Amino acid sequence: MTEPTRKYWLYHLFPFMQWKHMVDKTSTRADLVAGITGALIVLPQGVAFATIAGMPPEYGLYAAMIPAIIAALFGSSWHLVSGPTTAISIAVFAAMSPLADPGSPEFISMVLTLTFLTGLFQLILGVARMGVLVNFISHTVVIGFTAGAALLIAASQVKNFFGIAIERGAPFHVVFERFVEQFGNINPWVTLVGAVTLASGILAKRYIPKLPYMIVAMVVGSVVAWLVNLQIGLDTTQIKTVGALPAHLPPLSLPDFSYETIHKVLFPALIVTMLALTEAVSISRAIAVKSEQRIDGNQEFIGQGLSNLVGSFFSSYASCGSFNRSGVNYAAGAKTPLATVYASIFLMLVLLLVAPLASYLPTAAMAGILFLVAWGLIDFHHISSISKTSRSETVVLWVTLLGTLVDLEKGIFFGILLSLAIYLLRVSRPNMVQVVPAKDEGAYHFVEAGDHPQCPQLSMVRLNGAIFFGAVDHVQNSLMKIDEIEPQKKSVLVVARGISFIDVAGAEMLAQEARRRRKMGGGLYFYRCKEDIYQFLRKSNKLDDIGEANFFPTMANWVKPVYDELDTEICRNCTVRIFSECHVNLPSGEPRTN
Repeated sequence: MTEPTRKYWLYHLFPFMQWKHMVDKTSTRADLVAGITGALIVLPQGVAFATIAGMPPEYGLYAAMIPAIIAALFGSSWHLVSGPTTAISIAVFAAMSPLADPGSPEFISMVLTLTFLTGLFQLILGVARMGVLVNFISHTVVIGFTAGAALLIAASQVKNFFGIAIERGAPFHVVFERFVEQFGNINPWVTLVGAVTLASGILAKRYIPKLPYMIVAMVVGSVVAWLVNLQIGLDTTQIKTVGALPAHLPPLSLPDFSYETIHKVLFPALIVTMLALTEAVSISRAIAVKSEQRIDGNQEFIGQGLSNLVGSFFSSYASCGSFNRSGVNYAAGAKTPLATVYASIFLMLVLLLVAPLASYLPTAAMAGILFLVAWGLIDFHHISSISKTSRSETVVLWVTLLGTLVDLEKGIFFGILLSLAIYLLRVSRPNMVQVVPAKDEGAYHFVEAGDHPQCPQLSMVRLNGAIFFGAVDHVQNSLMKIDEIEPQKKSVLVVARGISFIDVAGAEMLAQEARRRRKMGGGLYFYRCKEDIYQFLRKSNKLDDIGEANFFPTMANWVKPVYDELDTEICRNCTVRIFSECHVNLPSGEPRTN
């Protein structure tokens, strides 16, 4: 094995070897500072996101420990921080809550199995070099899904914010109905705590951005709840708390590998897989624009897959790249992925110290924080921009958003399928424009026909796009319509430089059209056809039908061979005469009129 080959495999098996030379005193100092910042940021987020997922609060913190370390060491991004995220948490809850009671041992066991399968699928896709798959999930679909997920998050916290009884996992419309029905039963003390937490979070985010607004809001909400309970009494206020977190490191766990459980969580695992990979790759690319780092999507798949595989054995639920924590990590000056490793270690130490304090955190305060999270997820700027610029993209956006509200798992698939359908509809109608030779430039350059005089026997068409099975009908109908409207136009010259691709169905259609025009007394000709298109037609034995002499390379004199096949009687009486050959073959002395 040569040295370059050995290094190639070494870097792919152990990607952290690529950046080990970057580690020095300066980078370590910067990574430690970024790590401390990241640990403080993820502390409230982990608890909040676990609540969204229907998991005990500590599981959100566990998901930011071991999985984050594995993803940092085996991914390709220097700044991507993995762990629990809002979208994945809501997807986990939506998929698992119909199968088991959230928070129950059965629910936790199934979520661990979901995490294992998600990691397995991600690893397989990465090893198979199928990172390109995430490119088929459009940005519009992600925006619509995220906005829908944000509304579901807010809906799931209505009962905690207002202190009313709504069944857990109730659909979006049911939450709205229950809220209206129980409007008179709103608990004012619970709502006060939630509102104060919400307001303090907004103010902290605006006026003291250097401090983690979630922690500020949690502290303020907890203090207000404590004062209210002290003055009024817990029996009257009915303010519930999250409860103390276990002060220990992530315990070992074992997913449920029974056939029944795997059968139930297989499809949800596919949903979470594609969603997680889309988030991770999109975030890493977005940050790479600033850091000027090259991102390997397939290696990122492998890193995310390994993190979830390993995490499922360390009490972690499905994790992926987090945009806000990754952004904070980069902004805090992180130089290498060791910043994420340090953040995870600091988080473990912090958990051991502050876990008992969670018993003072009201669920209403957590609801207020999650309202802030939900609001921040809705990308109003891009939603407005899409609505103004593209009707089809707007339809995709709202179908995805509303579909997510109805059924989160299927909502994103509806959006993906619709966006792909619109794309296929668009490419199935390649642009076909009538052209004529440009004046004073011979017959080698063409301009749109417009009001220019056109040959009565020869139609010249510039075709831009692919001639594949989905576009065959449109192209064939367009070619046939030419002689249906003007029967004398029995010949067609295709300016073929813009044909990007052709498949078997497209080749067969062109051969069929060539035979049809030959029977009419005309022909089908191609100018500036790409070499790969020409060779495909040759291999598929279609040149016999079209005619090898009917293909003209760039700057070739195509006019004379085509002109010789036209009806001379029509040419003799023609008053257009756009070609020089028209003048040469006119009766002597007759001037050109163009």
